[in-house]
Amino acid sequence: MAVSPLICPSILASDFARLGQEVAAIEAAGADWVHVDVMDGHFVPNLTMGPDIVKALRPHTSLPFDVHLMVAPVDPWLEAYRNAGADVLTVHPESGPHLHRTLGRIRQLGAKAGVVFNPSTPLSILEEVVDLVDLVLIMSVNPGFGGQGFIPSALGKIARARTILDRAGSSATLQVDGGVTSANAAACVAAGADALVAGTAVFKGGEAAYAANIAAIRTACATVSPEAGA
Repeated sequence: MAVSPLICPSILASDFARLGQEVAAIEAAGADWVHVDVMDGHFVPNLTMGPDIVKALRPHTSLPFDVHLMVAPVDPWLEAYRNAGADVLTVHPESGPHLHRTLGRIRQLGAKAGVVFNPSTPLSILEEVVDLVDLVLIMSVNPGFGGQGFIPSALGKIARARTILDRAGSSATLQVDGGVTSANAAACVAAGADALVAGTAVFKGGEAAYAANIAAIRTACATVSPEAGA
């Protein structure tokens, strides 16, 4: 049986003038999660969605909201995004002084807790909090902008993160974000990823193309055996 990763379209690449229709459209097209990139213009050089936008989108889809908080300090925002409808809250180790406490607070709020590793962030941090994470996100671009090219060295980092999770007996989802396309999706899954964030690769071509775009990523991953992705 082939590996079938979760497909998590990033609405950063969607049409902001019709966000409600966009999240409904990707659900109809076969997406598994909605990836919401929150940027504060400080931690990363861009500004995107506040909790009120997430709350407004919540009635438009039944898919889980996977909220990636590129915000510093992050702790004051956890409750607001959880109350807005976030199912997963993913934070950067650099976004607050006490990652262990932050992850514990996310779980206390009833959400799944995720931790993000930028290209230069060492995976040794994961070993210290592996028992508190439900999701590990490997950035294959530097965060802050959509439409960037995939950094090939991320594949080695995905594999190392998979080893850490497996050694710990963790069931955490291993996600990749940044420049993911049908051309590199199989390599990500072969390295150990089981969730793929894709922005431009899903939203290109408009709503009529979403189902085909998602299917192309799934088809590419169908060549990966479970052993390769383990």
